[in-house]
Amino acid sequence: MDEQTGVKSTRRDETVHAGAGAALHDKVTANRFISADHEAEYTAFIETHPDLEAVEFLLVDPNGVMRGKWAPADALKKAFQEGVNFPMSIHGLDVWGREVVETGLHIETGDKDGYCRATRGSLAIVPWAKRKTAQVLLQTFTPEGEPFMADPRQVLKAKVAEVNAKGLFPVVAFELEFYLLDPETDWDDGMPAPVGASAGPDRLRMYGLDDLAEHAALFDMIRDAADAQDLPIDTIIKEAAPGQFEVNLKHRADPLRAADDVIELRRIVIGCARAHGLTATFMAKPFLEYAGNGMHVHASVLDAEGRNIFSGGGGRERLGHAVSVLLKTMPESLLLFINTWNGFRRITPGSYAPTRAVWAENNRSVALRIPVSSDENRRLEHRIAGADANPYLVMTTLLQGIMEGLEAGEAPPPQVEGNAYDEDGLSLPDDMDDALILMERSQFVERALGPLLSKVYKDLKRAEILAFWGEITPLERTTYL
Repeated sequence: MDEQTGVKSTRRDETVHAGAGAALHDKVTANRFISADHEAEYTAFIETHPDLEAVEFLLVDPNGVMRGKWAPADALKKAFQEGVNFPMSIHGLDVWGREVVETGLHIETGDKDGYCRATRGSLAIVPWAKRKTAQVLLQTFTPEGEPFMADPRQVLKAKVAEVNAKGLFPVVAFELEFYLLDPETDWDDGMPAPVGASAGPDRLRMYGLDDLAEHAALFDMIRDAADAQDLPIDTIIKEAAPGQFEVNLKHRADPLRAADDVIELRRIVIGCARAHGLTATFMAKPFLEYAGNGMHVHASVLDAEGRNIFSGGGGRERLGHAVSVLLKTMPESLLLFINTWNGFRRITPGSYAPTRAVWAENNRSVALRIPVSSDENRRLEHRIAGADANPYLVMTTLLQGIMEGLEAGEAPPPQVEGNAYDEDGLSLPDDMDDALILMERSQFVERALGPLLSKVYKDLKRAEILAFWGEITPLERTTYL
C-alpha cells in the first residue's frame, strides 16, 4: 500500500437544507439542488453521456448490504433535486432483507418514505451493464429534510464533522480480501469451489504472480471500472488460499469518501467477476479450511496545518492514547466489526484474524498493528473487521475510539512480542450472542452511533441471532437420526 500523502482533501460531502419549522414544500424548494457543485456534477455527467438509458440508485443499510432500485435515465435528475423516494424502513431490514419490527421503522410508523439524495462524487457509469447505465450512491433524509440517523452514511458524516470541529482530519485507507469462485464447480454443500483449488488444496500460492496473470483480464476490468468511478485502487495481491485475493485502496483525507470506496469496490469486484463467468464473495469465512476475508483499516490524523499528529515530538504517545481506547472498547464494539453469524468463524488462533484485543508494532497477529513506516507516515492498522462489515460503521467506531483516546490521554498496555495467540490480553467474544450482550451494555457504542442507529442495529442483530437459533443443522440431524 502506498504511503499516505499527508495532503488534506478538498472534497466534501455537504447538504444544505431549510431550517426547522419551514413547510415541507419550502424545504424541497430550498433543496432543489443540494449545492452548485452537485448541480455541476449532474450537468457535466449528462453532457458527457447524453445517450444514458438507465440509472441504478444505491443505498447501504446498517448491515452493509447494498439495496436500491433501477430507473429510467430521466429519473437521475431527481436524485440531485429533492431526492428519490425510499421507505426509511430500508434501514430496519435484517441481513436477509426481512423487516425487523422491533426497530420501530416499519408499519407502526406508516412505513414512511424519506428523500434519498445523491452523494457527491458517486455518479458514474456501470461498465459491465448491457445498456448505457449510471449508478449513484444515495443518503437518506427525513420528509422534513433532516439527515435520517439510522442511515449509517449519515451517522459517519456527522462523526467526521464532529472530529473536524476539534481540528482533527483523519487520513484513512481500506484493504479488502475476497474469493473468486467457479460457479460450475461444487466444493461443499453447493458452495462453488474457489478458482485454482483443483490444482491441489494445499497449493495456497500466497503472493503468487501466476494466479494474477491467469485472471489478468478480470483484474484489468476491475481497475478500469475503478478508474471510471474514481476509486483509488493501489495494489492487488494473491492472498493465503486458493482463489483468494486482496485489493488495497489508497489513503484518502476523507473518511466518508473512503467508506464509499469500499461499497463501490465490492460492487465492482462482484460485477466484473460475473462478467467473466465467475462469482466473487466477501463472506467473512466461506471455507473452514482456508483463511477468512478481512477488512483492514489504516488510519492517521492530521492537524489543521496538515501535520500527522502521530509523528514528530509526542507523536508516539498520541498514537498510544488512541490505541488504548480502541483496545479497551473492542470487545463491546466487536459486533460492528464482525457483523454476521458466519464472521465469528473467522476469529480462530493462527488464522491472522485476531482473537484478543492486543497491539504491537510490525506484527500481523494482533488486532491493532503499527506498520513499518517513516515517522511522518506513522499510523495504526485496525485488523479485526470482516470484509462483509459495514465500512461506515467500522469507520465511525474507529473515529470515536481515536477521538476519545486522544482526549483521555491514557497509555496503552504493553505491546505483545511474537505470536499474539500465545499472549495474554483482553479476550474478544467468540460468538454473536456474547458480542451482542456486551454491546447492549455499552455506552461507547451509543456515543459512536447515536441513540437511533445504536438501537436499530442491536434490534437487527438480535433478530438475526434468533433466526440462527431457529435452525436445526444437517449435522445435528445426522447425529441423532
